[in-house]
Amino acid sequence: MTNWVGRTFEAEVGPVAHGGHCVSRVEGRVVFVRHALPGELVLVEVTEDKGGSFCRADAVRVLRAAPERVEPPCPLAAPGRCGGCDWQHATPEFQRELKARVVEEQLRRLAGIERAVTVEALPGGPLRWRTRVRLVAGPDGRAGLRAHRSHRVVPLDDCPISVPLDPVLSRRWRPGAEVEFTSDGDGQAHVRELGVVRGKRRARQVSGGLAVQHAAGRDWKLDAHGFWQVHPAAAEEFAAVAGEWAAAPSGGLAWDLYAGVGLFASVLAGQVGQDGEVVAVESGRRAVADGEAALADLPQVRWRSGRVEHVVRDLPGRPDVVVLDPPRSGAGRAVVESIVEREPARVVYVACDPAALARDLATFGESGYRLARLRAFDAFPMTHHVECVALVQPDEA
Repeated sequence: MTNWVGRTFEAEVGPVAHGGHCVSRVEGRVVFVRHALPGELVLVEVTEDKGGSFCRADAVRVLRAAPERVEPPCPLAAPGRCGGCDWQHATPEFQRELKARVVEEQLRRLAGIERAVTVEALPGGPLRWRTRVRLVAGPDGRAGLRAHRSHRVVPLDDCPISVPLDPVLSRRWRPGAEVEFTSDGDGQAHVRELGVVRGKRRARQVSGGLAVQHAAGRDWKLDAHGFWQVHPAAAEEFAAVAGEWAAAPSGGLAWDLYAGVGLFASVLAGQVGQDGEVVAVESGRRAVADGEAALADLPQVRWRSGRVEHVVRDLPGRPDVVVLDPPRSGAGRAVVESIVEREPARVVYVACDPAALARDLATFGESGYRLARLRAFDAFPMTHHVECVALVQPDEA
């Protein structure tokens, strides 16, 4: 088969697909097209072709535009430039509609679940929401983001979806170094440089280091570069939904898996009270230390440090409710099976990837657990990412 890289042709754009692109079909092959919208006629240029049934392309000219198309607020959100955003060329309302279609399709294809989905906006609008960014220094020392599916660095003067990045963009860095930026709940900037020095990976804290966040009625002090929600409204919103659906009984037992610093554990602790117990499981040692300090006033929270798939097998008792917030790859079969073996009345699953969520829901379904409720949130405007919170219960519930 002839390699199509560099080839240009007209394409009718079909449905949205998971990953920030749409699907077109040309000469019997699937073409995943970025910078396009469903229903458009575009001129595409193939950017990647590894053979087989599909290739990847950019829409380099729009010949017939969809009514939802707008001018991107960032000039770098274009073919061959920054790969950080996927949908700047669509209205915010249509971005959420596209994400809803993706969640519905993943549930249907991977879990056999037919469910109408609405993606809800979080407060603050589609710009200046991103509080955590990892940049990389190019050959000239200027910080930027990588082009899509490339190691090439696109230098930035600004990033419209992020809070101001002046502490990073105003200076030069060691070429090739990664620079982590966090703006905490008090608006304080924290900057860390990561790089290789004499063959060893080194981290250098440039400013800050201990972040302050506010959510679930508490003030949190934690490693500025550890896990916390990127959108400033997300932690509060997800804690509220998880708490409502968990409804852990007074005196009961609850598990918080992939607990981070204990955001959900703090909510569960208030529900079970001093006579109950919350087991928080987290693999990151710094997160556990920060969580223990943050929740020192809640003796009913007991921490277990280790990988969830290992720790959960040996946890004692039968939890009334389990809350889990796994990484993008999902919880996986071993964790799901360990949960359902204990027969909790409710499972609240916080997911940052709809495909991983759907795969895990399919595993829950094999053991008689069903998706009872689902809410989806646009916690990452302008990108293809979407956050979901799912309530899973036994079929007889």
